[in-house]
Amino acid sequence: MKKHLKRLPAPRSWSLPRKTEFWAPKPSPGPHPIQQSVPLGLILRDMLHLCDNAREARHILNGRGVKVDGRVVVDPKFPVGLLDVLSLDEVKSHYRMLVDTRGRMALVGIEDPDAKWKLCRIEDKTTVGGGKTQLNLHDGRNILLAKDAYKTGTTLKLQIPTQKVVEHFELAKGAPVLVTGGKHVGEIAHVLEVQRTRNPRANTVTFKEGFSTDIDKVFVVGKEVPTIKAPEVPAL
Repeated sequence: MKKHLKRLPAPRSWSLPRKTEFWAPKPSPGPHPIQQSVPLGLILRDMLHLCDNAREARHILNGRGVKVDGRVVVDPKFPVGLLDVLSLDEVKSHYRMLVDTRGRMALVGIEDPDAKWKLCRIEDKTTVGGGKTQLNLHDGRNILLAKDAYKTGTTLKLQIPTQKVVEHFELAKGAPVLVTGGKHVGEIAHVLEVQRTRNPRANTVTFKEGFSTDIDKVFVVGKEVPTIKAPEVPAL
């Protein structure tokens, strides 16, 4: 596996100038795939403009004042992915990582109370010893429950870093969702119907806004109104 990444083939989801430098930081193996995450050092340097180079980014991280989902991170290549919460203790600011309507990862500023929770989608469930149910979430987390209480595709609202389940949002009619891929990426839409197939074709979700997409590109973000706000796309 290569340890380096050139800027030109770097993911299009990164807000990164392509022709100013030759190399780009390659994310460490972590909870998110490379297409849906951004290295922490790149966020500090190129997205938040808190430093001018990678050395200064490492200096900031070594101060142990940067947290992802409530936990201190010092690795500049740590991948910060969809709906992760980034907190900067020194400047007392918090951000939530989302995707904008151009398909790029974008940070949205949030208040201190909103930085104490995050949304996680249930990707799969497994039964472990003792009859307990293990929930496998989209960001690599595993939560152990005494009994099966949630469906796959449901979004959990978790306290961070304790991982206590505060609320859950099911993929049901009228639920607001964030579209994470396709032509309508980055949009907030409302579910009209969930069409589940019993063949190899993907399940689809139809929205009141007049379009549909694969169920894998749908992330429920509330019950009747969204609990998050979509990032603003700057004018060209």
